[in-house]
Parts: sequence; C-alpha cells; structure tokens
Amino acid sequence: MSRALEDLDRIDRQILRILQKEGRMANVELARRVNLSPTPCLERVKRLEREGFIRDYAAILDPVKVHAGLVVYIQVTLTNTDTASLEEYNRRISELDEVQECHMVAGGFDYLVKIRIKDMMGYRRFLGEKLGSIPGVRETHTYVVIQEVKSETSVAVPDPEPRKSKR
Repeated sequence: MSRALEDLDRIDRQILRILQKEGRMANVELARRVNLSPTPCLERVKRLEREGFIRDYAAILDPVKVHAGLVVYIQVTLTNTDTASLEEYNRRISELDEVQECHMVAGGFDYLVKIRIKDMMGYRRFLGEKLGSIPGVRETHTYVVIQEVKSETSVAVPDPEPRKSKR
C-alpha cells in the first residue's frame, strides 16, 4: 500500500531530510540521529524506498572538476506545439548529456532548459550542433549564470500538519 506525505510521521520525515543531505550515512548513525534502534530505522528506510518517497541515491559531483562549471538557461520556442512535435522535442532533448533539466512551461515560450558545460565555446557548439539539430526549434533566448547563489538537490519535506481536535 502506497502512502501519501500526510501519512508520514515526524520520524519518516526526519529520515527523508537527513538522507537527502547525507545519502551515504550508515544506518546505525541514521538510527541514532532519529532516536531509533537500527532495525526499525532500516525497516522505515526500506519502506520509504518501496513506496517511492526515496527514488534513488546519487553522488553529487563538483561541476568545475568535471568541466561543467558554466550554467546556462535557455528559453526554447517551438514552431509547432502539437502532440507529435512536443513528444519529438521531449525525446531529443532528453538524449543530450549537457541538459540537466528541461521543463515545459506556460507563458511566452515553450520550454526552459538548464545545461551545464565547460565554457562559452562549449555552449556555442551545443546551441549549433545539438539544440539546433532538433526539429521544430524556432527560437531560443540564452541566460548565462554569473554566480550560483543557491543550488540544492534536496526537496523541502514539511513537518506534519497538527491534528485538529474534534469538539
């Protein structure tokens, strides 16, 4: 049975918060931090994985060390937004390694794409050889990030709502 966020107690939420920041933490240490013994703590983690609250675990790399220190956001407008065109764009953009995020948006353009690359020359190649080769791309607008002020991988996990007493 899959549960909703509202069904998670304080300890489950605390486990989610901790593992987002420190995914390699040993179960014994996690159990200590949430005031449980190791076995029930591990059971909770396994349940949170099974229920899809925890999708996966990953290493967070230093983008500069792997030659991906430049962040660029690109607004993309397509020539056509019929279902087939959107699906083709989605498939093609998903295949590009430089693309970290791609979001279909409502407003004055169709997609907002975030890429990480080494430098401006790399961006120029990406724009001409990769993004420009996707059929139906009518227009792009580029925003180069000067400074990353905040860049998080974690998602806020709210505290449980206080239970309302019945009168």
